[in-house]
Amino acid sequence: QNNPQVTDEERHESHAIFYIENELCNDDNDDNPSPEKSGDDILFIPDHESSYPNETFNNDHQETKEADENICSDENDEVPQFQVVYSDEEKYSDNELPDSLSPCLPGERRGSKWSATILFVASEVQLIIDLAEFCPPEGYLTGPSKNKGQTEPDCNSNNMDNGKAPTPCSPSEDVTFDDVGPLIKMDNLKNECEQSPEDSKDKMLPENNNVKDKHVHDHFVAPPKETWSGGADYLLAAIGYSVDLSNVWRFPYLAYKNGGGAFIIPYFTVLVLGAVPVFFMELSMGQFSKEGPINVWNNLAPMFRGIGFASCWMAYIVAFYYNMVIAWAFYYLFSSFTWTVPWSKCDHDFNTPDCWQTDWDVNQTHSNRTYNSSSAVSSSFEYFERGVLSLHKSSGIDDIGGIKWQIAGCGVLTFTILYLSLWKSVKSAGKVVWFTATVPYLILTVLLIRGSMLPGAEEGIKFFIVPNMSRLGEVQVWIDAAVQIFFSIGAGFGTHIAYASYNKFNNNCYRDCLITASVNCITSIFSGFVVFTYLGYMAQKQQKHIRDVAQDGPGLVFIVYPEAISTLPGSSIWGILFFFMLITLGLDSAFGGLESPLTGLRDEFYRVFRHRWAREVLTLIIVVSAFLFSIPCMTVGGMYVFKILDTFAAGTSIVFAILMQVVAVSWVYGVDQFCSDIYQMTGHRPGLYWRVCWKILCPTFLLIIVISSFLHYRPLTYKGSMGLYTYPTFANVIGWGVALSSMLMIPGYAIYYLLTRKGTLKQRLAKGITPKRDHEDIARTDDVKRFRLKHWMTV
Repeated sequence: QNNPQVTDEERHESHAIFYIENELCNDDNDDNPSPEKSGDDILFIPDHESSYPNETFNNDHQETKEADENICSDENDEVPQFQVVYSDEEKYSDNELPDSLSPCLPGERRGSKWSATILFVASEVQLIIDLAEFCPPEGYLTGPSKNKGQTEPDCNSNNMDNGKAPTPCSPSEDVTFDDVGPLIKMDNLKNECEQSPEDSKDKMLPENNNVKDKHVHDHFVAPPKETWSGGADYLLAAIGYSVDLSNVWRFPYLAYKNGGGAFIIPYFTVLVLGAVPVFFMELSMGQFSKEGPINVWNNLAPMFRGIGFASCWMAYIVAFYYNMVIAWAFYYLFSSFTWTVPWSKCDHDFNTPDCWQTDWDVNQTHSNRTYNSSSAVSSSFEYFERGVLSLHKSSGIDDIGGIKWQIAGCGVLTFTILYLSLWKSVKSAGKVVWFTATVPYLILTVLLIRGSMLPGAEEGIKFFIVPNMSRLGEVQVWIDAAVQIFFSIGAGFGTHIAYASYNKFNNNCYRDCLITASVNCITSIFSGFVVFTYLGYMAQKQQKHIRDVAQDGPGLVFIVYPEAISTLPGSSIWGILFFFMLITLGLDSAFGGLESPLTGLRDEFYRVFRHRWAREVLTLIIVVSAFLFSIPCMTVGGMYVFKILDTFAAGTSIVFAILMQVVAVSWVYGVDQFCSDIYQMTGHRPGLYWRVCWKILCPTFLLIIVISSFLHYRPLTYKGSMGLYTYPTFANVIGWGVALSSMLMIPGYAIYYLLTRKGTLKQRLAKGITPKRDHEDIARTDDVKRFRLKHWMTV
């Protein structure tokens, strides 16, 4: 499509957008260029201006016309054909030519269709030369935008260490790179004749610029991704995902169990040297590539895409049981709208003779019952197991029974809220987190103020903060700290990659990382004070040691805490506040958990989900299927299923996925190249601290945790009001099957990649560990940077 726009001052300037259908090739036996028919490659050239000197062209129209006709008439002359396609309104007859194409007056340059063609071809040849010599900023193929005035001295990530002096890049400050259309590397017009069409298909255009298909008949360009409405939306979403139920029900118990205040030392050590670097890595990966947890590996090491599939699969499995906790909280919330909370009484049909109310004096007889410390079961314990779950109707994992319809109804409500919060992507989730991420802090503050007024609260806080330094020499304390902080920060599930992919390219992800990690740790410590004020109160009231009162997991928030609330004046109000806080804590984490497979699948199968309402339909499929798979957790024996999934779905498997991710980025992709990517976004290169953590400390911590999880594995058990239940062997086998289903995706995909690619094993391996944007350089130069020892030894 040619749109001439000529003025008196700029008579020889033209603007055009055209397609080059043939790739220029050099024949080894002939110096003349020969075309390589490649219907798979379309190069999109941006508008360009150029001027032509008058002395270059002959004013003799007849000679020009004859020369052009001779060139165009030779059918055997192997000269690339450049086709200019005019729009309907721009097709002119010979008598209706615009001034720029009409015959020249005496003394002026003569113009014709043929001379215009020659001018056009000459200008575009000059354009090609200019573009070939232009050295764009490093990472322009993956970065949708560029900081003005920021440049990197290296322009080719595959030739960083070739011993040559780097070529400085100094693009105009007015030049920006955005993902509205693909940029091309003009190296594609060079010696590629010896390569097959399949290889040409694989390496011509970078996937990073949303060019997903390169066929002539269907050159679909994926639409730009949505972005957060504001930086605060993303920050709250990241905080809401990181701060979840584990901050309330797991950290306080681990702190007490592993030395009280002394636990803070290993906790913050692993946080600074392990969790924060991994968190920063995931934010940078997603923001730089603007891809989900699966496609992001095309920009790093395509052979490791199995990490993305594993992350999405684990996040999807977690939704099966994690959302059941939110459903239980809804059940308790609705039950709190009474004058007396139901878990404070032992007069229900499901109660046993061993039930004991918290407001009864242990030295007296009540309802013909005498307190027995070895057999007495609190009313809140029986309400949770027998009233809410009906666990007494199941004999074990092999007899989970029918569906508990009240729980199923709360599950439907939970998944419905999730769908309504996710169906418009970050546009809807970004608004919901303003509520779900802030309300818990208000309620925790109210609960802390009330708890600090209770008798025994001071003793409870002492148990939480007084350090026991002798525990620091135990390896298990450090393992518990590492597991807790890695799980709490939310790394490995692909959610932070998915969230960051919706950021603007120049967003300060370094700042977001530090803020989110700090808020997460402060919340854990803050909730510890809240929990232990009530645990100290319960220990004094029941005349027990605090170790006999403290529990972790669901037992803390659905047994111990409700029991403490039931003894307070206005227990219904406190119950409503507490369980509403649990719901908000769980929901924003559930948003993030499902956003990982949603973003990953949408980016992976963009061709299927590019149509209108595709996001809504995909969200509906994911949410409904997750609800169906969670039905076993809604049965009367659902707690036994819950325990298996909670132990294996995101235990060893998530740590293994994080380990492989850190190794793939810091060792295979390269710390130096990764720091250059971060420089393009933030304008600052990460220092030695980040490099050492990514290269050495993080892999070491994670490897120790993975090995320890295998060595310290114990068969599953569940301690309930009816005693200790030991799972049968087949249940443990099922659990390990769930864990391996995600872990095996990583080596499985790597093997699949090597078996399905063409070329020698060395060539396939070279492409597997090199970003796709560098595959053409490898094919042309046979120089693989990642095969050099220097690449692996650089820190």
